[in-house]
Amino acid sequence: MTPAPPTLERPPYDSVRLCATKGAFEAIPRRPVRLDLRRAARRLTDSGLDVIDARVLLIVRAEPEVTLSQDGRILVKTLDAQRAQESVDDLWSRITRA
Repeated sequence: MTPAPPTLERPPYDSVRLCATKGAFEAIPRRPVRLDLRRAARRLTDSGLDVIDARVLLIVRAEPEVTLSQDGRILVKTLDAQRAQESVDDLWSRITRA
């Protein structure tokens, strides 16, 4: 069994919380983050996800749907906290794999 590729850094999120509209969960970076959305889109697409590049954000067409902003905010369209956390963790690992 081969080890998983290392990630570039630990996720910059302390937690995933219900957003203000209470229609989804959000992860907000604890420090300012500037993501290279083109690179992130390429890595997500290469990992088998369907991604819409809207220039200022990415929409990951998965279940649940996830929106990734250039400032690192992630919005997960689900009302299940555990599923939202798993989606954020999975998305971050796909983006940061070396």
